[in-house]
Amino acid sequence: MAATGPIGHDDIDALVMRLRLGTEASELHGSLCGYLAGGARPQGGDVLAALQLDGEATDPTAEDLALLQRLTRQCERELADSELGFEPLLPDDDRPLAERAEAVVDWCRGFLGGFGLAGTAAHASLSEEAQEILRDFGTIAASSFDFNNEDEDEDALIEVQEFVRVGALLLHAECNRHDPASSGSVH
Repeated sequence: MAATGPIGHDDIDALVMRLRLGTEASELHGSLCGYLAGGARPQGGDVLAALQLDGEATDPTAEDLALLQRLTRQCERELADSELGFEPLLPDDDRPLAERAEAVVDWCRGFLGGFGLAGTAAHASLSEEAQEILRDFGTIAASSFDFNNEDEDEDALIEVQEFVRVGALLLHAECNRHDPASSGSVH
């Protein structure tokens, strides 16, 4: 992995394996995205502590911590991208359909966990649309898939991935908008 290029699913997968985090790469990315979408930022840059993830007797190296910092900045940029370029980090399209579908389930499970950890007051006043997106993410996170027709199943997975992508962007926009009435005021 280049130190300057975008971080991909395989990079996160290697990190998860090195640190023995007990989670999947897609779930880790979903957790971080949910945490950021919920309006939180890792204190002191400690992503693993913010997401309540501990390695199994394996301390992260300086390179691992730098990768997590880069991943956080990448997620922040992509979620706030006015061009809507954000994509959940999932296995490549050449991977088996069942593996990719399970990764979407893992990503949604992680997103919901991270969003819950963000715990901001904004969550209490989420719009009906945002609440519905969270309910739908919960439905996806609790899903298991049966595959019958590869072409139809592939199309359905693409639709679910697009829904998840747009849903994450909408939740981020709603929870991270700045209240113009409060900016500039001194308390």
